[in-house]
Amino acid sequence: MSVVRVGVIGAGAVGQSVAAALIASGVADRVLVASRTREQAAALAADLDDMRQAAGSSVRPRACDIAELVTCDAVVIAVRAAFTNTRRGDVRMGGAAANAPVITALAGTLGGYPGTVLIVTNPVDLMTRLFAEVSGCVRVFGIGSNLDTARYRLALAAILGVHPRSVRGHVIGEHGDGAVICASATTVGGRAVDVPLRRIHEELRSRPGRIATGVGRTRAGPAGAVLSALRKSLALTDGVEELSVRHGDTWLGKPVRFTAGHPMAFLPDLDAREQRRLDATSLRLRDAHHVLRTAPGPEERTT
Repeated sequence: MSVVRVGVIGAGAVGQSVAAALIASGVADRVLVASRTREQAAALAADLDDMRQAAGSSVRPRACDIAELVTCDAVVIAVRAAFTNTRRGDVRMGGAAANAPVITALAGTLGGYPGTVLIVTNPVDLMTRLFAEVSGCVRVFGIGSNLDTARYRLALAAILGVHPRSVRGHVIGEHGDGAVICASATTVGGRAVDVPLRRIHEELRSRPGRIATGVGRTRAGPAGAVLSALRKSLALTDGVEELSVRHGDTWLGKPVRFTAGHPMAFLPDLDAREQRRLDATSLRLRDAHHVLRTAPGPEERTT
């Protein structure tokens, strides 16, 4: 029986949460941890080993260098450069310039890697495209719209007083201010419903900030989204995840149906308003990518 290995790059809040969830869930047999320094990776691996022993998990963690992650079946990238985000709105875009060099360097090291790569680093749609283009890897997906979709279903269920599992609906486009709520195709218990879009948009906009204000930053939610995507990409179960993938000449969140680990992206039915919003989001992400790729590097900015 083959051993399933999942690598985690990043020992910060999200990387720690993802790695701990992997130890507890049993999705993988081995968890390889890499970070900015070997000391950070070793410290997290030791903490995870304590968790494994205390919880009786059979999943074994180990620190490693980034280059060794090519032996893994999947790699989760949850790095974050050191920077201060001063944005009051569209906050995820605040990390684009700082995180891009880190993602570019990782893409160079993991170039041609044949396994699944899940990008968590924000702005996730831009970082997913950047990694895919630089690395040449084929199975690259961004985590973001699946978390937005989970939040959407929770919010709508709470408003309507129903169980979240009865809600069927997607959030696509950009993980952030350009998110597109597919209200026209949303059903509850198999029936179409009137979605209170203003209330839903406000909840999706404010929820991450409330979490960050209370506990520093979101971490458990992204970890859950990673686990759900891993189960499907590793062929442990079939199903649909809303992930950042190629869409025309840009990358953005779309539903992806996994069958025995094989992905097939598609768009849900959209009404005219939703299609206009998706087109606007696509243009915005394309322009942001162009700015990111043509911006001067650190050496050019200091000359």
